[in-house]
Amino acid sequence: MSFKDLELIEPIQRALDAEGYTSPTPIQQQAIPFILQGKDVLGCAQTGTGKTAAFSIPILQLLYKQKEVRKGIQVLILTPTRELAIQIDESIAAYGKFTRSTHTVIFGGVTQLRQTTALKKGVEILVATPGRLLDLMNQGFIDLRNLSVFVLDEADRMLDMGFINDVKKIIAKLPAKRQTLFFSATMPTEIQSLADSLLHKPAKIEVTPPSSTVDKIKQSLYYVSKADKPKLLLHLMEEQSISTALVFTRTKHGADKVVKFLYRSGIKAAAIHGNKSQNARQNALNDFKNGTIKVLVATDIAARGIDIDELTHVFNFDLPNVPETYVHRIGRTGRAGNDGIAMAFCSIEERKELKDIEKVIGLKIPVVEGHPYPVDANELEKKILPKQKIPSNKKKPWHKSKRRS
Repeated sequence: MSFKDLELIEPIQRALDAEGYTSPTPIQQQAIPFILQGKDVLGCAQTGTGKTAAFSIPILQLLYKQKEVRKGIQVLILTPTRELAIQIDESIAAYGKFTRSTHTVIFGGVTQLRQTTALKKGVEILVATPGRLLDLMNQGFIDLRNLSVFVLDEADRMLDMGFINDVKKIIAKLPAKRQTLFFSATMPTEIQSLADSLLHKPAKIEVTPPSSTVDKIKQSLYYVSKADKPKLLLHLMEEQSISTALVFTRTKHGADKVVKFLYRSGIKAAAIHGNKSQNARQNALNDFKNGTIKVLVATDIAARGIDIDELTHVFNFDLPNVPETYVHRIGRTGRAGNDGIAMAFCSIEERKELKDIEKVIGLKIPVVEGHPYPVDANELEKKILPKQKIPSNKKKPWHKSKRRS
């Protein structure tokens, strides 16, 4: 199937041709016709499957075909992170370059002046993160009374990041009559309940099983001590001549330490995490995309907000506490039909996290042996699960017990 088979209007087809898009992904094939019909959609698909285009392309077409111009914000796209919000806005700009639709993006961590100026001029499509959206709504800069389409993207990530109450506050202010598009990589109980309360007879789309990993991503596992992880990372970067790599750490401090180590070793790197300003994070991401730096080190704030088609390698320098996060992390590679490589480091302290990850993805990650910094997997088992002494049920003889008369 090609995009031309989806009966897209000429301005959007021309934009897709300019972007080099020819064949829609499975979720795009299924979602676009339903959205164009005005139906609610419940989409469950892993990261990297093309969800952004699946909802933004038909939204642009619906707006373009409106005969009478409706004033105010027509579409609200709610997403958990600044990086993902910017990415969605950029995609809308690309797909809608030949339409007359107006759009802007708002997020926290930066001054609101530029954002409020854009809102005052008037936009049809608003991409937003929950905190800044609520703030500007409370200040009177945003009116959603004329909203016709609401998109909740990465719903499970909203839950993970503690935004679910903010999301519910926003939903309470939306018009009851609207089209709702609900996308999530996983469907935990609370997210399923939220979907049930929002959607009316939705078209259900599940491209791949929840928490499955992309088939084209080659996964591997390295047992290594915590202290040797930086040296193993450097060894693999040099041995395999890796040109671009995204490295995930568990903490902000850990990300900064990895960057310093790589710089001392002659590899240009930068970190993005919650302690960095929005401008610093965006500059680091831009430098990574244009090749100025070779390695981007990130905490999970970036697990779903980075969209780089040419990214070849993802390193799980630290294994995540939440096993589903592993899927989101490695989904940053193997995008747009390309192959990808995901390497995971496992120390003694992370053996439990590894077992949880393998249970969720339904496979054993192949172990690489023979690297310069090995830790025996059997030793890991012994250290993390020591034999416990079983208490005896035998009672002490009465004459040996201390009794007070």
